Amino acid sequence: MKIFHISAECYPIAKVGGLADVVGALPKYQNGLGHSSSVIMPFYDNKFTQSNSFTTVYKDQIDFNGSQISFKILKTTDDVLDFNTFFVDIPELLFKDYVYSTDDTDRFLAFQIATLNWILTLQALPEIIHCHDHHTGLIPFMLQESFRYKTLNTIPVVTTIHNAQYQGWFSYDKLHLIPEFDLNKTGLLDWDNSINPLATAIKCAWRVTTVSPSYMEELKLEANGLQDLLKHESNKCVGILNGIDTAVWNPETDHYIEENYSINTVEIGKLANKLALCKTFDLDATKPLIAFIGRLVYEKGADVFPSALEKALEDKNCSVLVLGSGNAEAEAALLQLKAKNKGYYNTFIGYDEKLSHNIYAGADFLLMPSRVEPCGLNQLYALRYGTIPVVRSIGGLKDTVVDISKKGGFGISHEQVTVEEIYQAIKRSVDLYHKTTIFKSLTKHIMTIDHSWHVSANAYINLYQSLKK
Repeated sequence: MKIFHISAECYPIAKVGGLADVVGALPKYQNGLGHSSSVIMPFYDNKFTQSNSFTTVYKDQIDFNGSQISFKILKTTDDVLDFNTFFVDIPELLFKDYVYSTDDTDRFLAFQIATLNWILTLQALPEIIHCHDHHTGLIPFMLQESFRYKTLNTIPVVTTIHNAQYQGWFSYDKLHLIPEFDLNKTGLLDWDNSINPLATAIKCAWRVTTVSPSYMEELKLEANGLQDLLKHESNKCVGILNGIDTAVWNPETDHYIEENYSINTVEIGKLANKLALCKTFDLDATKPLIAFIGRLVYEKGADVFPSALEKALEDKNCSVLVLGSGNAEAEAALLQLKAKNKGYYNTFIGYDEKLSHNIYAGADFLLMPSRVEPCGLNQLYALRYGTIPVVRSIGGLKDTVVDISKKGGFGISHEQVTVEEIYQAIKRSVDLYHKTTIFKSLTKHIMTIDHSWHVSANAYINLYQSLKK
C-alpha cells in the first residue's frame, strides 16, 4: 500500500512536540510491514536542511493571493532516513528558521495547495493520504470539494488529531486563497463563524483518529469547542495509542547516555547515569531523583508546578531536575527555586535532546502533571529506560500508566492538577523509592512493557485497509 503522511513536523528534521516523534516513526514501521510509506513536509531553514543535500523532483507555480508563487518538491540526495521524505520548498513562505509563527495561515495553506498540485501529477497515486493536525486540515476538504482536485477524491483520507487545543482558525477574508469550489459548500469550512481547519478535517476526512482511546472519549466532552462536532462524527472516530521508536529510545544502544544498560544491568546502568547527571547539576545522588521534561505551559500544569515542587523540596528527601521552557512566569518561578534548594534542585530552561535522554536514563521518577495529554510519549520513554512515571490520570497517561495501588500497577497517578495532589504524588514516589525490593522489581518490570510502534502501525494499516473495501 502506498501511503503519504502530510505533516508540519517530522523527527529528526523539525521537531516542536510529539507530532514530530509520531511522524518520524510511524512511516518507518509501516514500511517494515511491507508498505510504501512516505512523508511530505515543508522545507525549513534549519540544521537538517543546512547539513544535507537535496535534489529537485518537481517544480511548478501556484496561484496564491493574486500572485504566481514558485515551489519545488525536494528529496534528500542520500538515504539519510528510514523512509522517503519529500519537502515542499516555497522560499518566501516556508523557508524559515521556525516551524510555527504568526504567519501560519498563509504558510500552511500554500504548503497544502502545493502538495496537492504535485500529487495531481504523479503517475502512481497514493492509496492513502494521512493528514496530521490542523496544519493539513484543509486537504480533506480540497480533495472533496475543490474542482482542481476532483480526480483525487477517491483516495481515502485519514486525519489524526494530535492536540485539539490548536485548530488553525482564520477569518473569511482569506477564503479566496482556497482553490475554487462550490461556495454552497462553505459550511464545511465553518465552525463558530470562522474557518476552522481542524473542524473541517473532522467533517471531511474519511476517518478521524486521535493518539489514544481515552483522549478520543475526552474530546467528546471537551475539545476547545469541537466536542459537539466530534460527538456528531463519532461513527468515524477512533483512538489509536501512539508508540515509540524503540531503535531510537533504547538504553542498550543510546549513544547520548553515560552508560548503556539492559534489563539485566539496569541497577548498575541507571546508577551510573544518575551519578553523572547529579554531578553535572549539583544534586544529591543519594536521594530519589525526580525529573520533569516538557513544555512549561498551562496544559502541562506549569502554573501550579513550581509551587508543588517548592512544597516537596521543603522535606529535603528528594532531588529534582527540570528540563523545559515556555511560560515566562513558570520559568522565572522555577529558576527562583534554585537559590533556596542548592544541592536538591536544578533546572535547565530550554530543550536539549541529549540531556533529555540522559534524564530518562538517570532519573528514578518522571513527573507529568498534565491537564491535557492526548497520548504522551515521555511516560513511554521513561518506562523504556526503567524510570517510573508519576502522572495525572488523563488521556494517554490514563491508558498507559497503572497506579501501584491497583493489581499489576507500576506507576503513580493522581486525579487533579493541584499543588497538594502533585505534592502527595511526589511523596508517594519517595516512599516507593525506599521500599528497595519493590522499587527495583518495578524498575525491571516496566522495561519489559511493549509500547513500540509495531502494534500501532498494524492498527493504522488495518484502518487504511477497511477504507479500501
